[in-house]
Amino acid sequence: MSADRTPTAPRHLVVVGAGLAGAQAVAAARSQGFAGRITLLGAEGVEPYDRPPLSKELFTRTSPAWLGEELGTDQTAADDVRLGEPATGLATGPHGVVVRTAGGEIRADAVVLATGSRPVLPDGWRGTTLHTHDDAARLRAALRPRTRLVVVGAGWVGAEVAGVAARAGVDVTVVEAADAPLAGALGATVGGLTRPWYAAAGVRLLTGVRVVEVAGTGGPGAATGLGGTVTLGDGEVVDADVVLVAVGARPASGWLVGALPLEPDGSIAVGPAYLVPGTHGRVAAVGDLALRSSPRHGPVPGGHWDGALRGPAVAVAALLAGPLGAAPDGQPAGRGRAPGADAAPATSSDPTPYVFSTQLGHDLGLLGVPGEAGDLVLRGDPAGTGWSALWFTPGTDELTAVLAVDRPRDVGAARRLLAGPALPRVDRTAAADPDRPLR
Repeated sequence: MSADRTPTAPRHLVVVGAGLAGAQAVAAARSQGFAGRITLLGAEGVEPYDRPPLSKELFTRTSPAWLGEELGTDQTAADDVRLGEPATGLATGPHGVVVRTAGGEIRADAVVLATGSRPVLPDGWRGTTLHTHDDAARLRAALRPRTRLVVVGAGWVGAEVAGVAARAGVDVTVVEAADAPLAGALGATVGGLTRPWYAAAGVRLLTGVRVVEVAGTGGPGAATGLGGTVTLGDGEVVDADVVLVAVGARPASGWLVGALPLEPDGSIAVGPAYLVPGTHGRVAAVGDLALRSSPRHGPVPGGHWDGALRGPAVAVAALLAGPLGAAPDGQPAGRGRAPGADAAPATSSDPTPYVFSTQLGHDLGLLGVPGEAGDLVLRGDPAGTGWSALWFTPGTDELTAVLAVDRPRDVGAARRLLAGPALPRVDRTAAADPDRPLR
């Protein structure tokens, strides 16, 4: 590390992670005028690509959705691109950072952490997860008409794969430990409204049932290693040619243990500008790694596509402002601070959490953060052609989140409503009327 104690703006930036958030960090640095050196580290050995199509378009898109084609990102904007050299360790100090890889140490002035997440696969379980293009290719090759697929987990990915697989003639069973699909994301009441979709799509859905074991077996799945017997908590045993485990993902932060404070789930708590407290304004965490403090929504976990798309620009602006001392919350302090980096009052620097899903013949758009104890208002008939769910701060008309099902106009309206510096006030009675515009 340099012994020079004069604070300066970074001259060498390392971006760890070559997914959407990492690619956007590189692009943001160049668009914001950074002329210094950028090193980009990846783990898969391929150019950045988008992950949502892996499940949504499992059978219709057989090549990766390259971000260079989808968003115009250019990995050559980085000076040193190492797509097959993941980071293995990190050290930080007041005068710089050191990123360790299998190839050695990289000394730099600042680092953006964008290593994404890892799917959860319980110890001893047979089957596969769906997180990379290789995972998708292996799953696609194993699924044929009349193949028996068991999906463990009825979250976003599980529901998406169940729908496209059933449409392709696969015999699909979905097992969910919670009482309803999507209960973790939407709560049991709203998640339960999606239950009829499974039967309509020809999918067998089991809820409130825990999987106790996924073991190997002979039969068609033996050759691929993807099949097995799924033993349920009620004693039922389901034979499968393919078992997809879709019980969630956790931040890919194992390489940061001991280097940074991690939350119980492995995420990194950051301020509104994504800077990590206690790192002298030199470390930012974005995408799935970040548990961001939002002025409007409170703690916002990663995993939101808009966060990975827009958050890196906010983080890079804060890093490029220079480590001119650090406030207790990890945000830059003093001269040269990026405009809005501290309070992040506007949606450009406080992205609204957004999830889009196509599952079982329906299009879903979720904006905001549904509160576990929030008041729920339904807009339209869930048994009809399109409906929305609205969450409010208990006892108030303060709107916190909107789920639109087959109502694209409500998605656009919700995005505009939740774009202000504070949560909007919405008349509940008027919002419940599906014939009135949601605005």
